Amino acid sequence: MSKLVTIYGGSGFLGRYIARRMAKEGWRVRVACRRPNEALFVKPYGAVGQVEPVFANIRDDASVRAAMSGADAVVNCVGTFDKGGRNNFEAVQAEGAARIARIAAETGVGTMVHISAIGADALSDSDYARTKADGEAAVRMHFPEALILRPSVMFGPEDGFFNRFASMSRLGPILPVVGAATKFQPVYVDDVAKAAVRGILGEAHGTYELGGPEVASFRKLMQDMLAVINRRRLVLNMPFWIARIMASLLDFGSVVTGRLVSNKVLTRDQVKSLRRDNVVSDEAKGLADLGIAATPFSAVVPDYLWRFRPSGQYDAIKASAKNLRRHG
Repeated sequence: MSKLVTIYGGSGFLGRYIARRMAKEGWRVRVACRRPNEALFVKPYGAVGQVEPVFANIRDDASVRAAMSGADAVVNCVGTFDKGGRNNFEAVQAEGAARIARIAAETGVGTMVHISAIGADALSDSDYARTKADGEAAVRMHFPEALILRPSVMFGPEDGFFNRFASMSRLGPILPVVGAATKFQPVYVDDVAKAAVRGILGEAHGTYELGGPEVASFRKLMQDMLAVINRRRLVLNMPFWIARIMASLLDFGSVVTGRLVSNKVLTRDQVKSLRRDNVVSDEAKGLADLGIAATPFSAVVPDYLWRFRPSGQYDAIKASAKNLRRHG
């Protein structure tokens, strides 16, 4: 019988790419998530019955153990940007990671891959970064041979970064950003999935920081994105002190409504994170050490951001028609 990998958060942005690649490797894939009925899109990644979504709540030992039953490898892709509620930073990124690693060790799972993030720091004033570091520490304690991956901001067709700002650019002549000078090293989501596969197959261990071939400021990334979607907008930097006030009001609004209105715009924790560059450190091992060539931004982003162009899929046709009239 073929080997089995359980991917916690396997229906998410990165998880689905790992699931697809492991199906191609011939493995059975168990996609563990909170809403398996919303993850049915993963089933065609393999042959009939090869990829199956199952229920799992990483806050519960029994649920994690059931989803891991019989697995040869485990991947933890679960993360959150939600500071409050039951699935908060501590519950998901620290305790959840510890639970998965501990049960994987107890049940004799062969290999484990844990997805963290660049900037994970136990001493950070950002709860996101601190709990990411706590999760890493727990994984190393329970499963020392695990592969820990720290990607920079990931891009790809389903991303929540370039898609979000491209959508915002349609609202007016100004595109506001917080931390315009902060540097990022965007990495293609499928390159991160390739790295995870190395760990699942037992070909890599330790900690790797993953970034693409380009390092650019937040402002430059937005300008490059605007060039792709053929929109002229002023990228306006929002000072951190204004961003803190705005984020505090939005966070407060979420609290007073009993979280009925969730703050998905800007949180105080995100403002803290945006003060720090999000790039691969000089001493870190990266994609090249895993034998993976980093995919450039320009090779992928135009393939999915075209829908934000003024005329969508017809933008290139209209530009060609203008050239014909000009030179006719």
